[in-house]
Amino acid sequence: MAIKNNNSPYSASAAITGCSFMFYEMNRCLPILMHNDADALMKKEVEENQIMMVNSISARKKFALEFQRRYKAMPRAFWMWYVTLNEQAQRAALFYVILKTYRLIFDFHFNVTVKKWQAAERFVFKPDIMMAFNEIAAKDEFVDSWSDNTKDRCASQYFTYLRHAGLMDEKTNELHSITLNPNDVEYYFRTGEEWPLVAMLLFPDEIQTLKDQL
Repeated sequence: MAIKNNNSPYSASAAITGCSFMFYEMNRCLPILMHNDADALMKKEVEENQIMMVNSISARKKFALEFQRRYKAMPRAFWMWYVTLNEQAQRAALFYVILKTYRLIFDFHFNVTVKKWQAAERFVFKPDIMMAFNEIAAKDEFVDSWSDNTKDRCASQYFTYLRHAGLMDEKTNELHSITLNPNDVEYYFRTGEEWPLVAMLLFPDEIQTLKDQL
């Protein structure tokens, strides 16, 4: 039985394994999430399935919970900017939201993928992530209590996030950066958070070029 979260900075594993990238579903629900009566409207959507288009009510409940969690991880100004972006930039921005929402995914990304990218390595494999998992579990009793199957599913979900964000090729699993224009990154510079651009596998000179173009 898994130990309770207590003081762990990591979300329960079900939060990660129970909801994938869900780009289109999240976008369809965004007007509800941005509404003043969001809680009641989302509860109604779970019951009626008018927007989510997910057959299982149990799945809709899980997705609604995670959509709300992701939405609340960011200020409203972010979402006002998000809706102005094209799909590629939105996918990159949603990946940023996921990094902000789930500490485990953040650690996988910066402790493994970003380091490999900066070392000119273009592939990340599941054993790389599982090694990082073991390092986290050695320091966090809550994560250590998860089953091997749960850890494996979390690692698989991370790769799904990478593919859907546009950071990993669907067929070859090769990493690649996301091509963005200045308008696609304006929010990050305005709020003083340039690390999302590092997360999108941009190099310092590429980040500086975008900044100079604003």
